[in-house]
Amino acid sequence: MLDCHFKQLLGRECPGCGAQRAFLLLTEGKVSDSFFMFPALFPLLAVIIFTILHLTFNFKHGAKIIVWLFSLSVGTMLVNYIIKQL
Repeated sequence: MLDCHFKQLLGRECPGCGAQRAFLLLTEGKVSDSFFMFPALFPLLAVIIFTILHLTFNFKHGAKIIVWLFSLSVGTMLVNYIIKQL
């Protein structure tokens, strides 16, 4: 796995820490463990999958949905980061 340079420099986890481990847990079928490791993985995967589908099929309101899903991903990531810092 890749090292977190943010954590190496500052000694604290970054907002994205845990994403790689959560993805590996998800590929092993451990969905709940993956969610508790990094909850933002699920909306992030939804953004990626929907973006690919939108580029293929050109949905009418696809761009708005992508922005909404991306905002949900960032919001989930920030809430998770704040909770981990407490």
